[in-house]
Amino acid sequence: MKIGISGASGHLGQSTLKKLAARGGGHELVGISRTPQAIAAPLQGRFGDYDEPSSLVAAYAGLDRLLLIPTISLVPGVRSRQNIAAIDAAVAAGVGHIVVLSSCGARDIAEPDLYAPYFAAEQHLMRTAPRWSILRMNYFAEALAEEALGSLGHGLLACFTENRVAYVARDDVAASAAGLLTTDGHIGATYNLTGPAALTGEQRAAIIAKASGAGMGFLPMTEEAMRAALQVLGTPPDIARAVICLHHGMASGMFDIVTGDVQKLSGKAPRTLQQVLRQAFA
Repeated sequence: MKIGISGASGHLGQSTLKKLAARGGGHELVGISRTPQAIAAPLQGRFGDYDEPSSLVAAYAGLDRLLLIPTISLVPGVRSRQNIAAIDAAVAAGVGHIVVLSSCGARDIAEPDLYAPYFAAEQHLMRTAPRWSILRMNYFAEALAEEALGSLGHGLLACFTENRVAYVARDDVAASAAGLLTTDGHIGATYNLTGPAALTGEQRAAIIAKASGAGMGFLPMTEEAMRAALQVLGTPPDIARAVICLHHGMASGMFDIVTGDVQKLSGKAPRTLQQVLRQAFA
């Protein structure tokens, strides 16, 4: 088969291409990116820009299967527009099977909520693509590691309220995507990619403390207090809005889900948060 990854130059795209190559099978792998020169041989690099839909139709031509990885734009409305344009381009190009990367807890919610584009993409995919699958990812364990590194100075992990999150390792999402793209039986399926356990804020803080060797506590705080803290830190408005949306998602239980889908698709058990954090603090 000819398998494409759109958004191939990002961390997840690169990891997915590596996982696909490691699986073998003689498939032709295509990385689609605004910087196709970053796609190393023997993989094929093609230019494709989510803001230039005509480039996507050409980039997706001849593909049997395609994974669409969204951009990280935080400007309201941009990702929804990009996702829909990419799906339309894939349909126009005649891609045999279109896979969209979405988020656990995706729901009908209005912009500028950070998670609105995921639901919009899912709905458009199901309405327009003849053959499709959806990969809903939980919150990345690596993102918590970055947050933890920034929190060591004051020793507090903050959130609106106690909650549970089944953090998933980025490489496990990549391995799951590679498994789906190279096997059959996934048409019309939606998978939730999670870590092996949904951890409370107190549990996360304890894991961070053990992995880092530094003190770490969990601090529930109001939205108003978090907004004020972000302002004091000089956080740009779009980043602050994303942080608030993320914590609303955690508080509402968006990421409080544990499934066996990583193992089902990748053939391996998902990494624990402890394993990811030990590597991050090594």
